Amino acid sequence: MSQHELTGLILAGGQGRRMGGVDKGLVAFHGRPLVAHVRERLAGRVAEVLINANRSQADYVALGDRVVEDAEGGFQGPLMGIYSGLRAAATPWLVVVPCDTPALPDDLVARLVAGLGDADIAVACDGERLHPVVALIRTALADDLAAALAGGERKIDRWYARHAWCRVDFSDCPAAFANLNTDDDRQRLEAALSPEP
Repeated sequence: MSQHELTGLILAGGQGRRMGGVDKGLVAFHGRPLVAHVRERLAGRVAEVLINANRSQADYVALGDRVVEDAEGGFQGPLMGIYSGLRAAATPWLVVVPCDTPALPDDLVARLVAGLGDADIAVACDGERLHPVVALIRTALADDLAAALAGGERKIDRWYARHAWCRVDFSDCPAAFANLNTDDDRQRLEAALSPEP
């Protein structure tokens, strides 16, 4: 699978409630917005990087190739963001990542592609738990997801279970999936990733 068959999607459309309502993707981490760190794991490995954002769009325009709002308003969660990305992508495959995981592995895209096999969805697993918002998804599933959303579905794992999906093993780097839900999380991870003096 070449990069021309892949679109990247960074999910930055949430309300950031546990961070006091800030736009999480724009929170500074080592001097740059979180979303800029995540974009580096996709840039050059996909045909286009989309950012799913429901506010601060002008700020995100400079950080991705295109900004995609949720297809429906009301902050309906990551499944709506994924659907909006599936619909916007011009490629057969979509690589989904959250905006608050700045330590994702550099070879994330290659490993998701290599682990896909015959499945329609590949989901990162750190050896203990799945990370459903780190996934490779066939964009042809957009209509099925539209129907699921219309039926009230909001749980990512339940929608994945309707399709041929597989785990991709990242047990060699579980810390790469640390996500920042609070400012304390951000400070801890910044300290952990700081170079030794």
